[in-house]
Amino acid sequence: MSVAALSFGCARSAPEWDAQVNKRSASAGADWFDEHNAPIAAMIRTHGVAIQQVSGEPSRSSTSFSYTIGLFDLGQPELLVLGLPPLPAYFLLNDLARRVRAGKRLAPGEVLTLGGWAQRFCPEVVPNPARIVRCANAYYRRCGVHSVPVLQLTWDDEYGRFPWEEGYSIPTWIQPRPGEFRA
Repeated sequence: MSVAALSFGCARSAPEWDAQVNKRSASAGADWFDEHNAPIAAMIRTHGVAIQQVSGEPSRSSTSFSYTIGLFDLGQPELLVLGLPPLPAYFLLNDLARRVRAGKRLAPGEVLTLGGWAQRFCPEVVPNPARIVRCANAYYRRCGVHSVPVLQLTWDDEYGRFPWEEGYSIPTWIQPRPGEFRA
């Protein structure tokens, strides 16, 4: 099965998202969720996964991020990457989602190398996924402590250093450590 990317609108901030959900669900009930999730469900049926991309605002030290929706159906955590531009993020998430769908189990702390990528990646458990993957949680109708699990794909810098290593050259706001970022 092929894997493809999809970008669609989810609110960036929790109050904005909560207000949107409360307003629409109060007036339309579950039909709104079904209508909102239809493009996601179609993408997952067709390609195995959907990818949500949220643009950052560099002038405000706000990073972009992208994550999968659909791996939770396989009993696997969704994947999140921070600080990569949309196209590289799509390629990375599509590549790893394809591997997961083929049976690969990503282990926290495992250093991954991917053909065609200069960076290495290390999956790390995200302790606060409900604050980040709002569209995935809306799709699965989960929230708070019942959020879908997420692995952050932390990438190394041009010198091969990860954020926890001395001399890491990427500003912390571009790729915050797991638990420090919230959308």
